[in-house]
Amino acid sequence: MAADYQKLNENQLKAPETRFDKVFTRVISWVEEKNARHSRVGNPPIYDKSLFPWALELEKEWKTIRAELDVIMQRRDELPSFHEVSSEVATITQDDNWKTFFLMGYGIKVEQNCAQCPETTRIVEKIPGLKTAMFSILAPGKHIPAHRGPYNGVLRYHLGLIVPEPAENCKIRVDDQYHVWREGEGVIFDDCFNHEVWNNTDGQRVVLFVDFERPIKYPAAILNKAVLKASVFTPYIREADDNNKKWAEKFYGKNGSKN
Repeated sequence: MAADYQKLNENQLKAPETRFDKVFTRVISWVEEKNARHSRVGNPPIYDKSLFPWALELEKEWKTIRAELDVIMQRRDELPSFHEVSSEVATITQDDNWKTFFLMGYGIKVEQNCAQCPETTRIVEKIPGLKTAMFSILAPGKHIPAHRGPYNGVLRYHLGLIVPEPAENCKIRVDDQYHVWREGEGVIFDDCFNHEVWNNTDGQRVVLFVDFERPIKYPAAILNKAVLKASVFTPYIREADDNNKKWAEKFYGKNGSKN
Protein backbone atom coordinates (compact mmCIF):
# COMPACT_ATOMS: atom_id res chain seq x y z
CA MET A 1 0.00 0.00 0.00
CA ALA A 2 2.82 2.43 0.80
CA ALA A 3 4.18 1.78 -2.69
CA ASP A 4 0.76 2.56 -4.16
CA TYR A 5 0.85 5.99 -2.54
CA GLN A 6 4.34 6.57 -3.88
CA LYS A 7 3.16 5.83 -7.43
CA LEU A 8 0.23 8.20 -7.07
CA ASN A 9 2.39 11.16 -6.07
CA GLU A 10 2.61 12.25 -9.72
CA ASN A 11 -1.15 12.89 -9.74
CA GLN A 12 -1.20 15.36 -6.87
CA LEU A 13 -3.22 18.53 -7.33
CA LYS A 14 -0.17 20.81 -7.49
CA ALA A 15 3.40 19.84 -8.43
CA PRO A 16 6.38 21.13 -6.41
CA GLU A 17 7.81 24.42 -7.68
CA THR A 18 10.63 25.50 -5.36
CA ARG A 19 13.47 23.67 -3.63
CA PHE A 20 11.58 23.98 -0.35
CA ASP A 21 8.47 22.51 -2.01
CA LYS A 22 10.49 19.54 -3.26
CA VAL A 23 11.99 18.86 0.17
CA PHE A 24 8.61 19.28 1.82
CA THR A 25 7.08 16.85 -0.69
CA ARG A 26 9.72 14.23 0.11
CA VAL A 27 8.98 14.60 3.82
CA ILE A 28 5.25 14.31 3.20
CA SER A 29 5.78 11.18 1.08
CA TRP A 30 7.74 9.62 3.95
CA VAL A 31 5.00 10.44 6.46
CA GLU A 32 2.36 9.15 4.06
CA GLU A 33 4.15 5.82 3.93
CA LYS A 34 4.04 5.68 7.75
CA ASN A 35 0.36 6.64 7.75
CA ALA A 36 -0.52 3.84 5.34
CA ARG A 37 1.60 1.27 7.17
CA HIS A 38 0.13 2.09 10.60
CA SER A 39 -3.47 2.88 9.67
CA ARG A 40 -5.95 1.57 12.26
CA VAL A 41 -8.62 1.10 9.60
CA GLY A 42 -6.64 -0.32 6.71
CA ASN A 43 -6.16 1.34 3.32
CA PRO A 44 -9.07 0.52 1.00
CA PRO A 45 -10.27 3.05 -1.56
CA ILE A 46 -13.78 3.07 -0.03
CA TYR A 47 -14.42 2.18 3.61
CA ASP A 48 -17.06 0.19 5.44
CA LYS A 49 -18.88 2.94 7.38
CA SER A 50 -19.35 0.63 10.38
CA LEU A 51 -15.70 1.42 11.20
CA PHE A 52 -16.82 4.99 11.92
CA PRO A 53 -19.92 4.96 14.19
CA TRP A 54 -20.17 8.77 14.08
CA ALA A 55 -21.06 8.59 10.37
CA LEU A 56 -24.22 6.59 11.00
CA GLU A 57 -25.22 8.98 13.80
CA LEU A 58 -24.59 12.01 11.59
CA GLU A 59 -26.81 10.62 8.84
CA LYS A 60 -29.75 10.51 11.23
CA GLU A 61 -29.66 14.33 11.18
CA TRP A 62 -29.24 14.79 7.45
CA LYS A 63 -32.58 16.55 7.01
CA THR A 64 -31.49 19.18 9.54
CA ILE A 65 -28.38 19.81 7.45
CA ARG A 66 -30.45 19.83 4.26
CA ALA A 67 -32.76 22.51 5.68
CA GLU A 68 -29.82 24.88 6.24
CA LEU A 69 -28.39 24.02 2.83
CA ASP A 70 -31.70 24.94 1.16
CA VAL A 71 -31.36 28.48 2.53
CA ILE A 72 -27.78 28.76 1.24
CA MET A 73 -28.82 27.47 -2.20
CA GLN A 74 -31.14 30.45 -2.64
CA ARG A 75 -27.94 32.44 -3.27
CA ARG A 76 -26.07 29.71 -5.10
CA ASP A 77 -24.80 32.02 -7.86
CA GLU A 78 -23.06 34.23 -5.26
CA LEU A 79 -21.09 31.35 -3.76
CA PRO A 80 -17.39 31.06 -4.67
CA SER A 81 -16.13 28.51 -7.13
CA PHE A 82 -13.67 26.10 -5.54
CA HIS A 83 -10.67 27.39 -7.49
CA GLU A 84 -11.48 30.92 -6.29
CA VAL A 85 -10.97 29.74 -2.71
CA SER A 86 -8.12 27.30 -3.22
CA SER A 87 -5.88 27.95 -6.21
CA GLU A 88 -4.35 24.46 -6.04
CA VAL A 89 -7.54 22.96 -7.51
CA ALA A 90 -7.18 25.14 -10.61
CA THR A 91 -5.34 22.20 -12.18
CA ILE A 92 -8.63 20.25 -12.28
CA THR A 93 -11.34 22.95 -12.46
CA GLN A 94 -11.45 26.57 -13.62
CA ASP A 95 -15.12 27.16 -14.38
CA ASP A 96 -18.07 28.24 -12.21
CA ASN A 97 -19.64 24.79 -12.07
CA TRP A 98 -18.10 23.64 -8.76
CA LYS A 99 -19.30 25.93 -5.99
CA THR A 100 -18.40 25.73 -2.29
CA PHE A 101 -19.63 26.98 1.05
CA PHE A 102 -16.94 26.40 3.68
CA LEU A 103 -17.68 26.00 7.36
CA MET A 104 -14.03 25.31 8.09
CA GLY A 105 -10.84 24.42 6.26
CA TYR A 106 -8.08 22.52 8.05
CA GLY A 107 -9.48 23.60 11.39
CA ILE A 108 -9.83 27.29 10.50
CA LYS A 109 -13.47 28.30 10.91
CA VAL A 110 -15.33 30.61 8.57
CA GLU A 111 -17.23 32.15 11.45
CA GLN A 112 -19.97 33.89 9.45
CA ASN A 113 -20.74 30.73 7.50
CA CYS A 114 -20.87 28.70 10.72
CA ALA A 115 -23.29 31.26 12.17
CA GLN A 116 -25.42 30.90 9.05
CA CYS A 117 -25.52 27.10 9.53
CA PRO A 118 -25.46 26.58 13.32
CA GLU A 119 -27.05 23.14 13.29
CA THR A 120 -24.76 21.81 10.59
CA THR A 121 -21.78 23.20 12.51
CA ARG A 122 -22.99 21.54 15.71
CA ILE A 123 -23.38 18.21 13.93
CA VAL A 124 -20.03 18.16 12.12
CA GLU A 125 -18.11 19.24 15.21
CA LYS A 126 -18.95 15.83 16.69
CA ILE A 127 -16.70 14.17 14.09
CA PRO A 128 -13.43 12.97 15.69
CA GLY A 129 -10.45 14.73 14.16
CA LEU A 130 -12.55 17.08 12.00
CA LYS A 131 -10.40 19.21 9.70
CA THR A 132 -12.57 20.47 6.84
CA ALA A 133 -16.33 20.79 6.33
CA MET A 134 -18.15 22.43 3.46
CA PHE A 135 -21.04 22.10 1.03
CA SER A 136 -19.74 20.94 -2.35
CA ILE A 137 -22.08 21.93 -5.20
CA LEU A 138 -21.74 20.55 -8.73
CA ALA A 139 -23.67 22.10 -11.61
CA PRO A 140 -25.44 19.94 -14.20
CA GLY A 141 -22.98 18.21 -16.51
CA LYS A 142 -19.94 18.94 -14.33
CA HIS A 143 -17.07 16.44 -14.53
CA ILE A 144 -14.10 16.61 -12.16
CA PRO A 145 -11.22 14.82 -13.91
CA ALA A 146 -9.06 12.12 -12.35
CA HIS A 147 -6.73 13.37 -9.63
CA ARG A 148 -5.54 12.52 -6.12
CA GLY A 149 -5.54 14.51 -2.91
CA PRO A 150 -2.37 16.09 -1.51
CA TYR A 151 -2.01 14.08 1.72
CA ASN A 152 -3.24 10.74 3.09
CA GLY A 153 -3.30 11.83 6.74
CA VAL A 154 -7.00 12.58 6.35
CA LEU A 155 -9.93 10.57 5.04
CA ARG A 156 -12.94 12.05 3.26
CA TYR A 157 -16.67 11.76 3.93
CA HIS A 158 -19.43 12.74 1.52
CA LEU A 159 -23.05 12.93 2.70
CA GLY A 160 -25.58 13.12 -0.11
CA LEU A 161 -27.88 16.14 0.40
CA ILE A 162 -29.22 16.93 -3.07
CA VAL A 163 -28.88 14.12 -5.60
CA PRO A 164 -30.72 14.64 -8.90
CA GLU A 165 -32.17 11.83 -10.97
CA PRO A 166 -31.18 9.61 -12.58
CA ALA A 167 -28.95 9.00 -9.55
CA GLU A 168 -26.80 6.46 -11.36
CA ASN A 169 -25.51 9.34 -13.50
CA CYS A 170 -24.26 11.16 -10.40
CA LYS A 171 -21.28 9.25 -9.06
CA ILE A 172 -17.68 9.11 -7.91
CA ARG A 173 -14.94 6.66 -8.87
CA VAL A 174 -12.23 5.93 -6.29
CA ASP A 175 -9.51 3.70 -7.74
CA ASP A 176 -11.58 0.93 -9.40
CA GLN A 177 -14.66 1.32 -7.19
CA TYR A 178 -17.76 3.40 -7.93
CA HIS A 179 -20.21 5.02 -5.53
CA VAL A 180 -23.57 6.53 -6.49
CA TRP A 181 -24.70 9.24 -4.08
CA ARG A 182 -28.07 8.91 -2.34
CA GLU A 183 -29.76 11.59 -0.30
CA GLY A 184 -29.22 10.96 3.40
CA GLU A 185 -26.46 8.40 2.80
CA GLY A 186 -22.72 8.91 3.14
CA VAL A 187 -19.52 7.38 1.85
CA ILE A 188 -16.03 7.42 3.37
CA PHE A 189 -13.04 7.13 1.06
CA ASP A 190 -9.33 7.82 0.76
CA ASP A 191 -8.93 10.69 -1.67
CA CYS A 192 -5.26 9.83 -2.15
CA PHE A 193 -6.42 7.13 -4.52
CA ASN A 194 -6.96 8.33 -8.06
CA HIS A 195 -10.58 9.46 -8.25
CA GLU A 196 -13.00 11.43 -10.42
CA VAL A 197 -16.57 12.70 -10.25
CA TRP A 198 -19.51 13.03 -12.64
CA ASN A 199 -22.81 14.86 -12.45
CA ASN A 200 -24.33 13.77 -15.74
CA THR A 201 -27.80 15.02 -14.83
CA ASP A 202 -29.84 18.18 -15.35
CA GLY A 203 -29.81 19.11 -11.65
CA GLN A 204 -27.48 20.42 -8.94
CA ARG A 205 -25.63 17.80 -6.88
CA VAL A 206 -24.72 18.81 -3.33
CA VAL A 207 -22.84 16.83 -0.70
CA LEU A 208 -21.56 17.68 2.74
CA PHE A 209 -17.81 17.34 2.17
CA VAL A 210 -15.73 16.49 5.25
CA ASP A 211 -12.07 15.70 5.81
CA PHE A 212 -11.13 14.11 9.14
CA GLU A 213 -7.95 12.79 10.67
CA ARG A 214 -7.09 9.24 9.64
CA PRO A 215 -7.00 6.90 12.65
CA ILE A 216 -3.34 5.87 12.97
CA LYS A 217 -1.55 3.75 15.55
CA TYR A 218 0.77 5.36 18.07
CA PRO A 219 3.54 6.57 17.72
CA ALA A 220 3.06 7.15 13.95
CA ALA A 221 -0.03 9.20 14.81
CA ILE A 222 2.24 11.86 16.31
CA LEU A 223 3.84 12.51 12.90
CA ASN A 224 0.46 12.84 11.24
CA LYS A 225 -0.84 15.25 13.87
CA ALA A 226 2.30 17.35 13.48
CA VAL A 227 1.86 17.57 9.69
CA LEU A 228 -1.81 18.49 10.03
CA LYS A 229 -1.05 21.21 12.56
CA ALA A 230 1.78 22.58 10.43
CA SER A 231 -0.42 22.62 7.32
CA VAL A 232 -2.39 25.54 8.74
CA PHE A 233 0.68 27.73 8.17
CA THR A 234 1.30 26.70 4.56
CA PRO A 235 0.71 29.30 1.82
CA TYR A 236 -2.12 27.26 0.27
CA ILE A 237 -4.15 27.10 3.48
CA ARG A 238 -3.49 30.74 4.39
CA GLU A 239 -4.48 31.80 0.88
CA ALA A 240 -7.74 29.84 1.11
CA ASP A 241 -8.52 31.41 4.48
CA ASP A 242 -7.88 34.91 3.12
CA ASN A 243 -10.01 34.24 0.04
CA ASN A 244 -12.88 32.96 2.18
CA LYS A 245 -12.72 36.07 4.37
CA LYS A 246 -12.78 38.39 1.36
CA TRP A 247 -15.73 36.53 -0.13
CA ALA A 248 -17.63 36.54 3.20
CA GLU A 249 -17.21 40.32 3.47
CA LYS A 250 -18.97 40.75 0.13
CA PHE A 251 -21.60 38.05 0.77
CA TYR A 252 -22.66 39.25 4.22
CA GLY A 253 -21.74 42.90 3.95
CA LYS A 254 -19.01 44.69 5.91
CA ASN A 255 -21.14 44.70 9.05
CA GLY A 256 -21.36 40.91 8.92
CA SER A 257 -25.09 40.82 8.23
CA LYS A 258 -26.74 38.99 5.38
CA ASN A 259 -27.33 41.08 2.25
